Amino acid sequence: MTNRLPWWMGGILMAGLLLLTFSVFGADRPIGASTYVPYFADIVFDLDAEKYPYLKEIANAGAWEGVMLMGALFGGFVTSVFLTKSFRLSLIPSGWKKYKNNSIVSRLIWSFVAGFMMIIGARLAGGCTSGHFMSGMSQLAISSMVFGTVVMIALVITGRFFYNVKEK
Repeated sequence: MTNRLPWWMGGILMAGLLLLTFSVFGADRPIGASTYVPYFADIVFDLDAEKYPYLKEIANAGAWEGVMLMGALFGGFVTSVFLTKSFRLSLIPSGWKKYKNNSIVSRLIWSFVAGFMMIIGARLAGGCTSGHFMSGMSQLAISSMVFGTVVMIALVITGRFFYNVKEK
């Protein structure tokens, strides 16, 4: 049995994160993560900003999102190791074994395909799920409300097909 943080503590921590992020003492911008992908591609492949003008637009946001993502990774690690004591390394989560198979290759392929589809969807939607759900919904943005509704409907449909859940 793992220790769990109460739901209300998560809400308070998220509210604090949003207040800090939007404030001039924090990032002074909304939370998001998908802009880091093209920003990182520019770092790795040294892309020409004249050929790709979008790179000029995302310079500040992309740099900040990289720091935020590393902080999220580090924070998740610290929380799972020290607070909830639930850390474990696994290429195949128990839910995957239960509903799909024991193949590491299958799991990695599906993970890549799903991640690729998510980043394409994030760019098409003008922001990622973290940006729309956390920043957009906290500001009551209509586009984020529509996005959230569509994502939830897609989650239910995908879950029904992918995990083949039968009603009892």
